[in-house]
Amino acid sequence: MLTNIVVSVVRTCTRFALPVVIFSLILAVAAGFYTARNFSINTDINKLISPDLDWRKRDNQFDDAFDRDRLILAVVEAATPELTSSAAKALAEKLTTDKKNFESVTPLGSGEFFDRNGLLFLPTEEVGKVTGQLAQSAPLVEIMAGDPSIRGLTGALETGLAGIKRGEVKLDNTARPFNLISETVETILRKGDATFSWRELTSDTPLTDADKRAFIEIKPNLDYSALEPGKDATDAIRQAAAELKFPTEYHARVRLTGPVPMANEEYATVQDGAITNGIGTVVIVLLILWMALHSAKIIFAVFVNLFVGLAITTAAGLMMVGSLNLLSVAFAVLFIGLGVDFGIQFSVRYRSERFKNDNLTLALENAARRSAVPLSLAAMATAAGFLCFLPTDYRGIAELGKIAGAGMLIAFITSITLLPALLDLLNPPGEKDPVGYAFLAPVDEFLEKHRIPIIVGTLLVAIAGMPLLHYMKFDFNPINLRSPKVESIATFLDLRKDPNTGANAINVLTKSEADAKKIEAKLEKLPEVARVMSLDSFVPDDQPAKLKLIAQAAQVLGPALNPDTVDPAPSDQENVESLKSSVDTLRKNAGDGKGPGAVAARRLADALQKLADSNEATRNKTQEIFVAPMKTVFNQLRSALQAQTITLQTLPPEFVASWKAKDGLMRVEAEPKGDPNDNDNLRRFADAVLAAEPTAVGGPVSILKSGDVVVNAFIHAGILALAGISVLLWLALRRVTDVLLTLVPLLVAGIVTMEICVLIGLPLNFANIVALPLLLGVGVAFKIYYVTAWRQGRTNLLQSSLTRAIFFSALTTATAFGSLWLSSHPGTASMGKLLALSLVTTLAAVLLFQPALMGKPREVGKDSDVGNDVT
Repeated sequence: MLTNIVVSVVRTCTRFALPVVIFSLILAVAAGFYTARNFSINTDINKLISPDLDWRKRDNQFDDAFDRDRLILAVVEAATPELTSSAAKALAEKLTTDKKNFESVTPLGSGEFFDRNGLLFLPTEEVGKVTGQLAQSAPLVEIMAGDPSIRGLTGALETGLAGIKRGEVKLDNTARPFNLISETVETILRKGDATFSWRELTSDTPLTDADKRAFIEIKPNLDYSALEPGKDATDAIRQAAAELKFPTEYHARVRLTGPVPMANEEYATVQDGAITNGIGTVVIVLLILWMALHSAKIIFAVFVNLFVGLAITTAAGLMMVGSLNLLSVAFAVLFIGLGVDFGIQFSVRYRSERFKNDNLTLALENAARRSAVPLSLAAMATAAGFLCFLPTDYRGIAELGKIAGAGMLIAFITSITLLPALLDLLNPPGEKDPVGYAFLAPVDEFLEKHRIPIIVGTLLVAIAGMPLLHYMKFDFNPINLRSPKVESIATFLDLRKDPNTGANAINVLTKSEADAKKIEAKLEKLPEVARVMSLDSFVPDDQPAKLKLIAQAAQVLGPALNPDTVDPAPSDQENVESLKSSVDTLRKNAGDGKGPGAVAARRLADALQKLADSNEATRNKTQEIFVAPMKTVFNQLRSALQAQTITLQTLPPEFVASWKAKDGLMRVEAEPKGDPNDNDNLRRFADAVLAAEPTAVGGPVSILKSGDVVVNAFIHAGILALAGISVLLWLALRRVTDVLLTLVPLLVAGIVTMEICVLIGLPLNFANIVALPLLLGVGVAFKIYYVTAWRQGRTNLLQSSLTRAIFFSALTTATAFGSLWLSSHPGTASMGKLLALSLVTTLAAVLLFQPALMGKPREVGKDSDVGNDVT
């Protein structure tokens, strides 16, 4: 019945060829128009998992409450903390005025509140130490604040040297600050520019990257009608930094990360090279089709058929899912790779029939008759392999399965309607030579004579390698699917190394302050947790004692920071004289000493002497480099000495909003110990927190739960696919042995594919796991062609036109998958790599293992010995 239906369809379409072609083209144009109007890609990896799962609902609740999905994190980094502070302040002020692109701009861990109250967040002992040092520095501060020039700086230096002479300070203790000053002056003299940090000068330890980094949290106004909704906002930030002359004025840069830039650059990465790869793929596919079909008219027909089917599938896919995701966007490559298979199979079958009988209409009908069952079964089996992911919670691959499954059916329909109609209109010339591969006769003979050793050897190799599957890895971290070369991901990976950034934090939500304290206490006891924070963490303890210490320092340091008068700017000659005076004092203090302090003092004297001997422009530049950060530090000190009691009510509203939502929902944040880049460490951290608080949400929890979802989806879909395909094959073949002849090579290919993955170190991940259901689809398709031919009594299958069709179909599929492998997007590239590997093992199973497994047909057909044209 199936054969009769397909033959009737082909006969009707060739009889009304022109109307069929016109209707198909109109449908394709309409589909293209719909696609152009409705095309969109959702690049959010978090959307790949069903939102109906409990933990995803909590994730969404967290995102909605604290508006985390609509954020840009601007990371300002400069050569010194002072320059970072100035650059971040300037950028925040500039962005705040841009109401078109930004809803809010909030400096994190800085701004007026933290500048004023920062000392309160230190331990009381540390506050005492810092304020004591500040009070001791009052005489030096008073000199520099009253005379912010080279003269004032050298005056402070000589005051310090006088303390050394009196024995109040050891000369060797000055080695580090003297060397820092010397290095800066030497760099200015050598290069004409440099940077200097007073904070580094007064610090006991070298500054870290975190010390020279500031954060600005930005909520942009997004344009959801654009493919990159946040592009205008991110462009505006970079433009603002350029207008502020970040590189020259601040020795700074701004990097953007967060959900919005990640989504923008994710789309750009997927798009990068897509056109070039697409053109290259088309050219190679055309070359392969020429090698397979040897007819420009047939190739044209196959190509038109392919792209009409692709246009219809794209429109249908957008109608079904609304917008594509980072997995479902691969349907186009899969459609080309698999959809062209039906066109090649039918066309090669047509060429074989045309060689036997040079009658176009009869050749098309016979081709339909011979290919009806295998093509129909292949289409349904391939579609079933994809559609079995629909019931799973892995939404990304479920949507791909929905589109690709529909695409396989569309490709089959166009291959028995549009393709025969095009061939009828184009009327390619008849075939002069057989279409098969006569040179493979020795291989056919070898497989027949040695079928038992081949079967046993193949099964033994597959079974012997099965212990390797114990080492099969699944990379649960979705960040590894993104390119580390793009700014947003590279920045995130940098921040993840610093536990204070909270890049790998887990949050627990509650509406009770009492519960928040209990949760915080419970999580602090976990050995996997490095730090726990909540809104209460920003109300420092022991404030009266700290405020008293700060007030005492303010009494001493306040007048020094705020002199009644500031000296008039000195002349250049006065600066030169002050430099020379300091040089003499330094040399006297150093004498002939060999200690590090004496060596550093002589080095500084040499540097200051060269500065005095240079020109006025160099001295002015030097003054600017030292005085500008000094003013920044003095302003910060003035603010820090005005600390006030902090309560929950006095915390800035925008800061409170990041910890407590409008509906009263509060979050408690836990950060992990150990290597933040180690997936196993993050899993242990997530497991521990979930055991204590099962409602926890956050990146590590999502990674853990997402991995479970994907693995379960693969297992369930694999079982469904095998069951569904088995039932489909049994309905068509009506023999259990024939069903096994189709499925056993498929299972062997799947096992060998995963064993090779272990050997080459290729882990499964959220993207490339799509290769496994595809292995079912394409593997069943190829094997059905051989099994149905074998059931019809065909022999010498490797010499037949069927092998030619399968071989070139596999080549076109490999080309399509290879284009994915070349993608600059790691997830897409890993998908292409595993697809290509699975295709190689599947093809080997079809061409080498399948014929040996089947052996001779039960009943040899009458044309079975026609050698190279026997399908």
